[in-house]
Amino acid sequence: MATLIHTLADHSDDVNYCAFSSSCLATCSLDKTIRVYSLNNFTELPYSPLKGHTYAVHCCCFSPSGHVLASCSTDGTTMVWDTRNGRKLAVLEQPSGSPVRVCRFSPESTYLVSGAADGSVVLWNMQSLKVYRSGNVKDGSLVACAFSPNGNFFVTGSSCGDLTFWDDKMRCLCNEKAHDLGVTCCDISLQPISDGEHGFRYFQMASCGQDNQIKLWLILFADFLGVELKYKCTLNGHSAPVLACAFSYDGQMLVSGSVDKCVIIYETSTGNTLHTLSQHTRYVTTCAFAPYSPLLATGSMDKTVNIWQFDLKQPCAGNTVENESKVTVEDWSEDDVSAWLCAQDLADFVELFKMNNIDGKELLNLTKESLTNELKIESLGLRSKVLQKIEELRMTTISVTVPDEFLCPITRELMKDPVIAADGYSYEKEAMENWISTRRRSSPMTNLPLPSLMLTPNRTLKMAISRWLETQQKDS
Repeated sequence: MATLIHTLADHSDDVNYCAFSSSCLATCSLDKTIRVYSLNNFTELPYSPLKGHTYAVHCCCFSPSGHVLASCSTDGTTMVWDTRNGRKLAVLEQPSGSPVRVCRFSPESTYLVSGAADGSVVLWNMQSLKVYRSGNVKDGSLVACAFSPNGNFFVTGSSCGDLTFWDDKMRCLCNEKAHDLGVTCCDISLQPISDGEHGFRYFQMASCGQDNQIKLWLILFADFLGVELKYKCTLNGHSAPVLACAFSYDGQMLVSGSVDKCVIIYETSTGNTLHTLSQHTRYVTTCAFAPYSPLLATGSMDKTVNIWQFDLKQPCAGNTVENESKVTVEDWSEDDVSAWLCAQDLADFVELFKMNNIDGKELLNLTKESLTNELKIESLGLRSKVLQKIEELRMTTISVTVPDEFLCPITRELMKDPVIAADGYSYEKEAMENWISTRRRSSPMTNLPLPSLMLTPNRTLKMAISRWLETQQKDS
């Protein structure tokens, strides 16, 4: 069940786009502004609204870490903002000067794509903030973009109806006529699925268009093969052009918004309609799921953004963790972890986790590095799914919200040994040392070059975290 829990009505003109990070919601509008809200209570952050564009803002997106926000506009620029303080980090001018319709960060924040009305596509290097590569679609305006989960490929959609696949060198890999009257939006799910025939792991892509349709596709991304695209099905729930579509973080739901003023939520495995929401009074222009919480945002030409909350999906019968509410995750046995894996549709990992003696405490300490190096999970998509489920588990088991300044920007975990880097931000020492050891000499927060690799212990922050932990223990 989807419940409307909040309506944001701060924009003075059409809402064009909305995007979530793990802690914030950003919205942009024809009124030339970007507004940023906290997910804790949906209040606007002190530096919001962000002003700088001289014409309508068409799109906004967060970097994967959530610490950088990009916005693009009819004024021919893409602006990069620091979400900590609202400071403008860069103004990236489209070389052609054409209105910029869409922008997207790559999964590792290495690149930012901007696509314009003249069909130009620019791949920006986020460390140098310079053009890395550029190209053009065959025909039409570029209006949609999505990256593959590994960041090696991305897809663009144009007003002439084509989906074009590019590699990270801006080489065109393939082109598919998807919607006769023009593509309006596209998205790629982070979670892989099996084709059931050859054991290949495909990613789902959704595209929507002026033909009133949503199409689902299966994509095989392989460095040695390039891109293989397979049509899956068409969803015909809307009665007018579909302007927006987006997958939930687990890939199990797809949401769409339309000129018919409706929002439809589909189950991706079956194509069945789960919910139809009709509270907007004008065209629905944008929709987005939150990454780690059961929230959905929908924006409209009625100048509002609606926030919806979903009931958390309960584990299947027979796969529940007994007394979950009474036993903290840290106290879970290996069998409890096995039951949890089954409930999260991760039963294939039960044997692997048992072989490595993963109990509740070990489960909460798993990282991207340990999944890769110790558990030898090679698939990026599967690692992402496991990490996402663990992050959801952490959030549901913490009874209070950890202050954001106590979380490491790299791991998003409570810091134990915070250090200050040359960019002025604090990080978990081990995480920052690992970041630097991989020859990344840029700031994890801004992607700008670090003037020094020196790390200074942040004893004040460490003491503040210790005091906060003591307070939580007393309260419990």
